[in-house]
Amino acid sequence: MIHIQHLYKTYPGPVHALRDLNLKIARGEFVFLTGPSGAGKTTLFKMISAYDLATSGKIHVAGFDLNDIKASEVPYFRRKIGVVFQDFKLLPNKTVAENVALPLMILKEEKRFIQKQVTDLLEQVGLSDKADQWPETLSGGEQQRIAIARALIHKPDLLIADEPTGNLDPLLSEEIIDLFERVSKQGTTVVIATHDHGLVQRRNKKVLELRQGEVREIASSELIKNISATLAEGL
Repeated sequence: MIHIQHLYKTYPGPVHALRDLNLKIARGEFVFLTGPSGAGKTTLFKMISAYDLATSGKIHVAGFDLNDIKASEVPYFRRKIGVVFQDFKLLPNKTVAENVALPLMILKEEKRFIQKQVTDLLEQVGLSDKADQWPETLSGGEQQRIAIARALIHKPDLLIADEPTGNLDPLLSEEIIDLFERVSKQGTTVVIATHDHGLVQRRNKKVLELRQGEVREIASSELIKNISATLAEGL
């Protein structure tokens, strides 16, 4: 699903946001991406979703070579990706159902098809009774589930979530990760960037750590050591 080789992203300065990054994520995998602020997680997500270009290196996502992708191919490529943001990015002037339906409305899909997809997804995320409400009337956890439903409406091969539990309490965070796990079991590749090390430790999933622009796979025991080291540095 994602294959990156010797990827560099350098900004003027020079600032090496990513350096010699090598990464493989298989189709259907569930992966946590951890690392301190400024490690390059957001930059990596921009690379994966074709919102920014690599300085050098190779990057293949969902069957596309993002080094050679044409501008006309980018919209089709992005239909294969769903993105969930920490701040939800819901439209306040549209109902819950309209927010979820938006990607399919942009694609000008048939109205009956859109209605069925929205109904099915709202049921999947446990919000069938909220379809006609405004996002601002719902809790943070409910708004996050709406954002997830919207990201899944076009049945993407890859789901990227950037700190999806950052604004939620621990119980709601667990519920959101449970939802991501169900999505993964249906065959969607899921990559979640998070600072919540406790949540990561409670899940038996692949963990990638990004530090100073470089990525590597780590075990839960090593994650604990890294947390302790980070805390010690702050003392």
